[in-house]
Amino acid sequence: MKKRRNWAPYLLILPSVIYLAIFFAWPMARAMTLAVWDADAVLRLKAEASAESAGAGTLPRGMQVEILGQQGNIVAPEELTQRNLRTERWFRIEAERADGQPVSGWAQETRVRVREESESGEPLAGTIRRKLGSDADPLTDVFSEASVASAVAGRLEANTRVEIREQAMLELWYLVRGEADGTPAEGWAQSRYIQVYADDTTGRIDRGNAGELTNRYIQAMVNDRFFWPALWTTFLLMVLIIPVQFVLAMIMALIIQQQLRGNSFFLYVFAIALGVSDLAVGIVWYAIFTQYGYLNSILQGLGFIGAPIAYLTADTRYWIIIAIWLAEVWRATSIVMVVVVSGLQAIPNEVLEAADLFGAGLWKRIRFVILPMLKPSLQVALILRTILALQVFAVVIALSGGDIVT
Repeated sequence: MKKRRNWAPYLLILPSVIYLAIFFAWPMARAMTLAVWDADAVLRLKAEASAESAGAGTLPRGMQVEILGQQGNIVAPEELTQRNLRTERWFRIEAERADGQPVSGWAQETRVRVREESESGEPLAGTIRRKLGSDADPLTDVFSEASVASAVAGRLEANTRVEIREQAMLELWYLVRGEADGTPAEGWAQSRYIQVYADDTTGRIDRGNAGELTNRYIQAMVNDRFFWPALWTTFLLMVLIIPVQFVLAMIMALIIQQQLRGNSFFLYVFAIALGVSDLAVGIVWYAIFTQYGYLNSILQGLGFIGAPIAYLTADTRYWIIIAIWLAEVWRATSIVMVVVVSGLQAIPNEVLEAADLFGAGLWKRIRFVILPMLKPSLQVALILRTILALQVFAVVIALSGGDIVT
């Protein structure tokens, strides 16, 4: 008989796996991707003013370009909200030439003066605008499609009455030319990607439509003037805080483990900091170290100082480090203590009694019995405290505002 697989353990951990995947793995993967991937770094040019045409080269974002020409293409209504998108409207018109021949086709809005509109504001009829300039062509081209690249269906004189049957919104495409790394490139690109200057003959690539691997964001981070001081300060605080916390946590855990009178009282006192938020701890210690805080009041009352000392200033950076160190030691030592207490309770009493029977003193019991058996618990506590030490933020902001320490 085939043994049935027990799915109960897998079903029990499934919610945890889903939670980790959604709120940890996915954000972490996205963050790592965004750090090395620039999604709109490159603009791919087209050989013709069409999304389906072949490629004609690439230009990086920010590149200065020449505007050699422009052409409109019909754009979907949902794309009209794109940033920097420049549009033009075309009318499908019907009219008669002066010789009585009918003309039907498309004309740009700029060539038609709307004379009649429906109640909803839709254009119904108009006249052909007159071209300005003595050397301007007096006739207006009517195209077979809503594009200057299409065939000319007819030509109309100025002031010819036209019936407007339909309208279409087109996005402008620009024929641009630029040079990237010594390689020239020329092709068509949609207006949404191009910032055109006032002269209408030059512009720049505002954003791309393709991505590439980059170290630009990492370089910006490491070249920031606050990065290396902040990193050094973080590691300094880790070196100062974690060893002291482990020593104090061991002492606190051993006191609780001794089953002394009032043992529960010690446990509650040691664990008070667990119920206080990081920001609240920072505010409390700020009230202690500020110029008119508790520390100066006590020292003045005892006669040790004659005037209040300004501890939390740019000129006393070392005092800020000390204040953060004391605040973090007070706040997070109890976390390590809880882990160590749980590890101590897992040590069999027979082992400790045997060590005592062989004449091992307190120090030898700690060194040769307790610490080796606490190794798994201490490893967990070390990992936990290292992670939390790297995340120190609220206490630093409350005590210094951030800029002074970094």
